[in-house]
Amino acid sequence: MDPKVRQHAGRLLAGLGATTGALLWTPRAAFSLDGGFEAHARDLSVLFVDLPLILLGGGLIPLLTWTLTTSWVRNPWLALLPAMAALALGAWGLTEWWTPRQTEDPGYGPGM
Repeated sequence: MDPKVRQHAGRLLAGLGATTGALLWTPRAAFSLDGGFEAHARDLSVLFVDLPLILLGGGLIPLLTWTLTTSWVRNPWLALLPAMAALALGAWGLTEWWTPRQTEDPGYGPGM
């Protein structure tokens, strides 16, 4: 396989991983960005800390898997399967591990 095609495939996988991470991040972080009633539960750390880490991990996991497996496998297109599997496992791990606050502040319960 041509080295340029190999580079473009790696970049495509990195972009796909970062896009997948952003698509998984958006609905889960929506409450933290909105903040609920009068924005009392707003937590912007999901925007400034969690989002860059998720995009970086989503881009690096399939890219590193692609790079490692293309050095082991004779046919580089066979390296696509482990890279996509790593992306799927990373997305699953993200949905299982990362859960920002989804409920309002505990002080906003029913009245007396």
